[in-house]
Amino acid sequence: MQMLTTRRALLALALVLLAVLSGCGFRLRGEAQTHMPFKTIFLGLPATSTLAIELKRNIRAVGGAEVVADPKLADAILQVMQPERQDIIAIATVAGQPVEYRLYYKFAFRVKDNKDQELLPTASFSLYRDVDFSAAQALAMQSEDQLLYKDMQADLVQQILRRLAAIKMP
Repeated sequence: MQMLTTRRALLALALVLLAVLSGCGFRLRGEAQTHMPFKTIFLGLPATSTLAIELKRNIRAVGGAEVVADPKLADAILQVMQPERQDIIAIATVAGQPVEYRLYYKFAFRVKDNKDQELLPTASFSLYRDVDFSAAQALAMQSEDQLLYKDMQADLVQQILRRLAAIKMP
């Protein structure tokens, strides 16, 4: 009997907490569900890069904009300033063996219109993930690194979409 009342009290407490969280406006961030302020955009990225492919897919999914191959036909031109991926050893032993390293994904871009007017000043992002190093599992760590870079790229795409959606067209 005591266990049943404890379970009911915990259930009631959980319901009260959920009601309070929903009442204060809390919600998970989720995907960027915004409408682009321009009809066409040119991406200044190599067409075969994974970032360009994912960005195109997300722009089409959001709707309201088409990715074009010619910058002269675009209302907005995304110019990439600084794409960079690198691994940096963060912690090493006295013997110089790496113990932990950091994966960096740096990206900077700006957006102009086809008349060379700036729509969005240079925006830069620095994403990183810390990874423990194990020489015995070096092969498995390479695939883990690729997954982490892919995760950082997905996060970067969402941040770029939010910045693009915030542009005020003249």
